[in-house]
Amino acid sequence: MAFNRNQNNRRDFNQTPSEFTEDIVMINRISKKTQGGNKVGFAALAVVGDKKGRVGAGHGKAADVASAIRKGISAAKKHLIEVPLVNGTIPFNVTVKVGAAKVMLKPAPKGSGIIAGGAVRSIVSAAGIQNVSSKVLGSDNQASNVYAALEALRLIAQLYKKSQDGKAARKGNK
Repeated sequence: MAFNRNQNNRRDFNQTPSEFTEDIVMINRISKKTQGGNKVGFAALAVVGDKKGRVGAGHGKAADVASAIRKGISAAKKHLIEVPLVNGTIPFNVTVKVGAAKVMLKPAPKGSGIIAGGAVRSIVSAAGIQNVSSKVLGSDNQASNVYAALEALRLIAQLYKKSQDGKAARKGNK
């Protein structure tokens, strides 16, 4: 279940509106047995993006939900990556395996929309990708799927940069 955190729903009015869209992918309640009793905490997985090609994901842990979300968003903003967008989609197919999660991303024709599961959908929509088809194989863990999708987009960025450098080099030789 994804929770959207818009600027309209914020309770903290002292903050200026962010340029990023923030999406909470999951919140976990964590309980630890200690000598004095149970220690309860929360973990939140957040995705941030500017819908123009920059996206990041972060994991925050704290004693209360609001602090965990704040930490997750802060961590996500520190780990942003640039994703190349070509006509609202990704430039080519990529399949990435991170841990047990395997994510496959394919470019889709204009008008097909985002065909993806919840965890991958939050990443690609925050990046601003409008048309993409994806499949998650191997893992049901949302955190693993988010990080695998992020790694797939990072790989696309690297390969796209190499292909553009190769085109520029060939163009310069002619």
